[in-house]
Amino acid sequence: MEVQRIAATPAQALERADDAVDRLLESGRDPGTILVLTVGEAHPWQQHELSFGEERYWAQLAEGGDVFYADAALTRPVRREVVVLVVNGGPSARTAKAYAKALDTATALLVVCGDAGPAAAGRGGAAPGRPVKA
Repeated sequence: MEVQRIAATPAQALERADDAVDRLLESGRDPGTILVLTVGEAHPWQQHELSFGEERYWAQLAEGGDVFYADAALTRPVRREVVVLVVNGGPSARTAKAYAKALDTATALLVVCGDAGPAAAGRGGAAPGRPVKA
């Protein structure tokens, strides 16, 4: 599996993740193959989708027809070809757990936006906004 890191501060991580998702879609990836997990505050799209109710929100995960946005502590079983991990805050222990979970969840590509901590440190650095293959 390929791991890409995109350097970002916690404040920049959501924007960098959105850019990464846009690039993935523009390259021809099917939206249903992409899962975005946030370590800190929920992604605005997740918040929007939850406003229609939890049942509808979770039905979207099961349907798998679009990019799905969730908290990194997602407990429902899910595997997606691509996982975008957004390190936009939260304690380092939560980030480490989220990184390990993202590695297990992604089947082809993991894109880490922000600092995933010591667990990912050996996987190379990245210039701001620039993906790096690890």
